Amino acid sequence: MTSPSRRMDDLPFTRKHLRLLTGSGVGWALDAMDVGLISFIIAALAVEWDLTRTETSWIASVGFIGMAIGASLGGLLADRLGRRQVFALTLLVYGIATGASALVGGVAALLVLRFLVGLGLGSELPVASTYVSEFAPSRIRGRLVVILEAFWAVGWTAAAVIGYFVVPLDEGWRWAFAIGAVPAVYAIVVRWALPESPRFLENKGRIAEAEAIVRDFERAAGRTHDPRAEPRTRGEAAERGVERADTQPAAPKKGRGLAAVAQLWVPGMRRRTAALWVVWFCVNFSYYGAFIWIPSILVAQGYELVASFGFTLIITLAQLPGYAAAAWLIEVWGRRATLSVFLIGSAVSALCFGNAGEEWQIIAAGMALSFFNLGAWGALYAVSPELYPTSVRATGAGWAAGVGRIASIVAPLFVAWALDLGGAALLFAVFSAFFVIAALAVIPLADRKGVPLDDERSAHV
Repeated sequence: MTSPSRRMDDLPFTRKHLRLLTGSGVGWALDAMDVGLISFIIAALAVEWDLTRTETSWIASVGFIGMAIGASLGGLLADRLGRRQVFALTLLVYGIATGASALVGGVAALLVLRFLVGLGLGSELPVASTYVSEFAPSRIRGRLVVILEAFWAVGWTAAAVIGYFVVPLDEGWRWAFAIGAVPAVYAIVVRWALPESPRFLENKGRIAEAEAIVRDFERAAGRTHDPRAEPRTRGEAAERGVERADTQPAAPKKGRGLAAVAQLWVPGMRRRTAALWVVWFCVNFSYYGAFIWIPSILVAQGYELVASFGFTLIITLAQLPGYAAAAWLIEVWGRRATLSVFLIGSAVSALCFGNAGEEWQIIAAGMALSFFNLGAWGALYAVSPELYPTSVRATGAGWAAGVGRIASIVAPLFVAWALDLGGAALLFAVFSAFFVIAALAVIPLADRKGVPLDDERSAHV
């Protein structure tokens, strides 16, 4: 009998896929809005509270400490409890913590709440990409995950708009935090309106539930599944070109906690895990080091607060075409080529931005950095879940993201030191070098364009 997972792979894109992608994407955009808002709020609080550069660095970094822990725990929980459950829970956690941040009166309380925000954000991001990848038809899986990631640009643009119009107002940063509480309400929508992943259910032995969800998607595609038409023997399956469920490659032994993490390092998976962790680390370091600090860097270069926010808003708009290009190319060029090209483009753009002097140069280089860097992010989120079987897919994606968050903790602290040492030119030269390292680390990763998620035959590296 053909498994529910394999039938999901063979479906056309339907309205139910669109609903699931949009529902997940809204959650993703709300994540981006929260992460983006802090870059504007830090610049405002530095003036209002007379903060040192070290204090502002810690406000940024403590959220990433939470994200590092959350990414690791979120993946483990999603492989145990379910993708949808963890997705909704994490939205609730960081939404409440963001709203509470509007009431703080000092740095200490803000640091505690930013840690909790990071805990929720870090858990949600790898779970959402795993969730969408497990519903997507195999021939367009990469494209759909990149489109999911494109919602990040929508959220970051919303943050830039709020930063430009709201944050400069008297105590506008408090209203910005209050707006950031919206994910807590949206968690209810996720919990009740979106289905659980049938691959997760099938992996847990909950076949009837998985079958019901798959049949719902088949009806949306105008298809009906008749088990009586299934091949009864392996020989008949081979003659008809149908792969029976009992001929699927065996999944790795299931484990919990650290045992599940250990599965990421078994022979056949350790090289992909090591390479993926390097890519995640380098991309996080350069992205968060640059984009969290761009408003503050521009203020330090002599631009007014509102002007720096305006530049950042324009730069942010280039993220959407970057995602669009990556979404198209990832199913044309493949995963490795797309990710590598966008990482090299990010490296060149970072060098140009660090040496930009005129306003037009700052905007042009910043937009190029947005275009290439966010396109690379889209490709990276598409690649990560594809490298692991269902039993450890969220764990694999989550731990890669968790390792990346270590870099995002270090990056804001490094920025403060590097700016004092050599200014923006040195800082962005370092970011450029990290992008190049990430591009080289992509080489060992398997390119799984069009390959069913649980087909391990072309996944080994």
